Formats: sequence, C-alpha cells, structure tokens
Amino acid sequence: MRIIISGKNIEVTDALKEKINKKLGKLDKYFGSNTEANVTMSVEKNRHIFEVTVHLNGIVLRAEVENNDMYACVDKAVDILEGQIRKNKTRLGKKLHAAAFKTDDFKYDAQVEEERDFQVVRTKRFAIKPMTIEEAILQMNLLGHQFFMFSNAKSKEVNVVYRRKDGNYGLIEPEFT
Repeated sequence: MRIIISGKNIEVTDALKEKINKKLGKLDKYFGSNTEANVTMSVEKNRHIFEVTVHLNGIVLRAEVENNDMYACVDKAVDILEGQIRKNKTRLGKKLHAAAFKTDDFKYDAQVEEERDFQVVRTKRFAIKPMTIEEAILQMNLLGHQFFMFSNAKSKEVNVVYRRKDGNYGLIEPEFT
C-alpha cells in the first residue's frame, strides 16, 4: 500500500511518519500493493485532526479522528478502518477482484459482527426544483436536516448540501467517470 502523508498547520516529523507507516502498514494484509492511502493531519487551536482515506478500485474507506494527541488519533483511525473492513469484508470481497482485496487474512473478532444485507426501511419521494446553493442551505436549515438534495440552478445537475461537524457546509456535485 502506498501512503501519502500531508499536514496542515503541523510539521510532519519523521517520528510521526514512522508511526503512520507502521500502523497503516498493518492494513497491508487486506490490500494489494496498488492500493493508495491519503493521510491528512491538521491542527486547529488545540484540536488535532487525523484523516485517512483509502482508495480501492472505486471504493473509498475513510476515517476521521479528532483528539488532543496526534499519535492517539493515528491509533484510533486505524482501528476504525479495520472495523469497517471486518464489518463489510464479504461485501468488499464480492465487489472487488481477488488481487485487490485479500479476504484470507481476516481473523474472526467476536466484538465485530459482520453486516448483513442492506435493508432500505423507508423511501421518500419529493419534487426538486432548481435553486441556488444558498437557497438549498436555507431550506435544509428550515427543515432541520443534516443534508438536502436539490437541482442546482447554475449547473442543472442534482447536488447535495450537508452540514459538516465543524458547523460549516459542504456541497456534493456529481462527477461522471
């Protein structure tokens, strides 16, 4: 696995790089050598934020941890990724070809129950009208939702706005590949 490390408002020391490579290296047993992991570390006031995103043949595994100690963040993020892998190992194994994802290295963990089939318990339908991003955020806030799907008046495509953990807003736009 290739690990790409970057930092925002933090000096990425050799000791930190070594810790990240060692901890994420444990995940090599699940992935092939063509897998890429992007690590971003940032510091905002006293908050250390560690984000890791693993790109695996169109599937994205992601963990974001916030703590006052970056080393603790690394440990927790690896635990989160390993939990995601174990929980969804059957589904991931079916979705990916054998060389990309190694399922024979899984060890049974009694604490992590593998997910069963996904079940949609409710379907909603609603008319979407063209609106600006600001209007969509306003509508989302008025409804008290965490996200809102709308037709972007400028691009004429379906977009999603969402409220981020930091209180700001995000926009999801489609990208066709």
